[in-house]
Amino acid sequence: MKFDIEGKAANIAPTPIQITRALKSLRSYGKSSYASLTDGAGNYVQVAGSGVSCMIERFEFGSQRWRAFHNNPSPVRPDGTILVFGAGNIPMRSDEWFMADQVVGGTPYPPFVHWRLAPGF
Repeated sequence: MKFDIEGKAANIAPTPIQITRALKSLRSYGKSSYASLTDGAGNYVQVAGSGVSCMIERFEFGSQRWRAFHNNPSPVRPDGTILVFGAGNIPMRSDEWFMADQVVGGTPYPPFVHWRLAPGF
């Protein structure tokens, strides 16, 4: 596995604790606003944002990119609200906003996380 964090050197053997700490330290307007974890086949999961405004996507190499969502749409972030971070601006749906604590759970994909094709795919 390779763990990349914006503005930092890649870690080719990250521990779960290192990943958790790094994801909790992401800041939308900081030096590190996104991170990705890539396996040997080129599949990856990426997180962008921070605090109560995180986005999660996964990519299956040679296939498709998926955006995570859940069953509790944000009452303060309607569809079309923009996530601004170091790699750009992404319009989000109200059910695609995650809190950092939800992103760093102990399982790869907790049962409340669902997936839909990411826009543009």
